[in-house]
Order: sequence, then structure tokens, then C-alpha cells
Amino acid sequence: MNWTELTGAALSILGVWLTTRRHLLCWPVGLASVIVYAAVFIEARLYSDALLQGAFAVFIIYGWVRWSQHLGDDGRVEIAALPRRRAVAHVIIGALGALALGAAMHFGTNAALPWLDAALAAFSLVAQFWQARRHIAAWWLWILADAIYIGEYIYKDLLITSALYLVFIGLAVMGLRAWQQSARVATSRAAS
Repeated sequence: MNWTELTGAALSILGVWLTTRRHLLCWPVGLASVIVYAAVFIEARLYSDALLQGAFAVFIIYGWVRWSQHLGDDGRVEIAALPRRRAVAHVIIGALGALALGAAMHFGTNAALPWLDAALAAFSLVAQFWQARRHIAAWWLWILADAIYIGEYIYKDLLITSALYLVFIGLAVMGLRAWQQSARVATSRAAS
């Protein structure tokens, strides 16, 4: 049994669950999980995923600061709208990042799945940025990316991590519903 991978999985589940609850503690737990998972991915030669953990660490610190500035009276973060034009721009940036990182990994390393891994890494960064900015759309992108990650991790024989990403899909659906409900409540309060 790979105890490092299991520890990373447990921390990741806790961090995502706290995120679904809009709880500020999701950020330090998430930071611990990305540190552990960086080691797992380096060992598996999934270098884009390893780099992604470093980028996640930066976004986690950013999200921690952003969320702490936007807490409601109940101590939970308030949801923010994502304008369509901004969402499209972020997706285009993600696609360009995927191409650039994929090329770098394909031509410059012995990465196992350079193009797929790079695309998942780039769009995971978009999802993480949206999460830090408190956008419901992050959950939709996480559901899509996590579904693809499951296949990648099964292929690389990271079975604990593939099971983790199945749990992530369930948590993302839970987060999507909870955040949508919170946004509806906030909208109805603002209208009255």
C-alpha cells in the first residue's frame, strides 16, 4: 500500500468537503494535500500533475486570502457570479496553457501522458482559480476534469488516486448543489 498516496487522498477529500461547505479551513487542508500529492506525481512521472500541485499551492494561498475577505455573517464564503465573457476568456487561456505545457512535456521530458496530463493540469488551474474567486462554475469544470482524471490514473495504476477522483466527482456534485442553493438564498434575500 502506498501510504503517501493514501495520506494525500484523505487530506484531499477533507479539503474538498470543506470547500463544498464554503468553510475557510479548506485552504490549509488543501495546501497540505498538494504538498503530499506533488511527491506522488513525481514518483509516477506525471510531471504536469506535479507542477500543477505547485501552482495549486499558489492558488490556495490566493484563495485563502480572497475567501477571508468575503465571509458572510455565518462565517462561510459568499458566492460570486462569473460573467460569461470572463468565463470564455479563462477557458481560452486554459486551452493555450494546455497546448504550451503539452508541447513542453512532450518534447522536453519523458512524461507518461504529456498532452492529456497537460490539458487536465491547465483546466484544473482554471477550475482552481474559479474556486478561489468563489464561482459556482468551478464545480462544473471540476466534474468534467475529475471524470477524465479517473481514466488517466487507472492507466497509470494509481488506483487510490483514481478512487479519490471518483469521490471528488460526488463531492463536486454536492458542492455544486450546495453553492447553487446558497446563491438562490442570497438572490432571494437581495430581492426582498
